[in-house]
Amino acid sequence: MARHPAKVTAVVILGIVAVVVLWRVGRSPSGGKSAAGQAVPVVVAAARQGSFVVWQSQPGTVVPANSVVVRSHVDGTLTRIAFTGGQKVKQGDLLAEVDPRPFQAQVQLADGDLARSQAQLANAEEVLGHYQALQKQDSISRQRVADQQSLVRQYAAEVKAGQGRVGSARLQLSATRITSPIAGTVGLRRVDPGNLVGPSDARGIAVVTQSQPSKVVFSVPVGAASHVLQRLHGGACIPVDAYGDGPDDRLGAGRLLGANNEVDPATGTVKFEAEFANADGTLLPNQFVTARLPVEVLPRAILVPAAAIQQGADGPFVYVVKADKTVAVASVKAGPGDGTTSVVTDGVAPGAQVVVEGADRLRAGSVVDARMAATPAPKDAVPTCRPGDAHPPARTATAHP
Repeated sequence: MARHPAKVTAVVILGIVAVVVLWRVGRSPSGGKSAAGQAVPVVVAAARQGSFVVWQSQPGTVVPANSVVVRSHVDGTLTRIAFTGGQKVKQGDLLAEVDPRPFQAQVQLADGDLARSQAQLANAEEVLGHYQALQKQDSISRQRVADQQSLVRQYAAEVKAGQGRVGSARLQLSATRITSPIAGTVGLRRVDPGNLVGPSDARGIAVVTQSQPSKVVFSVPVGAASHVLQRLHGGACIPVDAYGDGPDDRLGAGRLLGANNEVDPATGTVKFEAEFANADGTLLPNQFVTARLPVEVLPRAILVPAAAIQQGADGPFVYVVKADKTVAVASVKAGPGDGTTSVVTDGVAPGAQVVVEGADRLRAGSVVDARMAATPAPKDAVPTCRPGDAHPPARTATAHP
């Protein structure tokens, strides 16, 4: 049997009234409390004023202090390899040898030519002495004496040329012993014994790199580079850290050496170079790392925990606990941060208590039961190092990149 339309309408109206009543109950002054009627428990922290270091992390490449492609200075057959890839070598250590026999023969020929020229010079000088004695007795013409003097000078010049040829031949012979031009680490050999080698070989025999110290080359956006350049030109020793695969993979500590004198128009960055002692050899040539350095120091910044900043439709805001234990919404302008602390440029005054935990259950006017968060350890205001330090001092209160 169908119901009367008037009765159906009445039932619908009663349902709507019930929903409205329940909604008003939820919006009553006790709506900011928990289901048991208690204030919402939250954790708060005080906004403070202090120095804040703005860090920049950029990808970089390890570059050795020196890198030399070892080549033979003479053309010949490679007869011996005297190193193993990865071996530490000193300057002057033997790396390889070229067949010396052709060069030994050249030395012998040069020695022979020199001996002949020296004998001719000695004979000419002896004859000249005899002629000069006869000239004093007026028994020989002055022209004969002059001719003999010219012959002596000619043989003397040939002796000097012969000495030069001997020196050149001996130099060529010494070049058959290929030695390391620098101290460092020698790489894998690039040619096997029995092959012809010479100065024109592009690949060379091996590469010797000096990785202690090493350098890291990286680029910084021009906006941040201006702050770094200002400190660098002012004589500040700026520390630079190198990281590997993650924020805990710290490979070494170094210092900023210098910067390029132009901006790369393709990337809008300035290239920088940092030096690392690399005493343990952790940094390898051409290795990709992350370089991290302080670019700017904000001396009187308003600092709040990063967890206090919430995102809303109108932008970032924080919940501020008032004296009556209720919260108010404060719109803020957020500045740089390091993951744990954020700079607020507007909207919060020093000393204000901001909510860092429990904000998801709050709205404007909610009553809270506030508990202070643990006080964070103070941070170094201006990380620095002393010029000449192999390893700048460790910074105990820095955030990971």
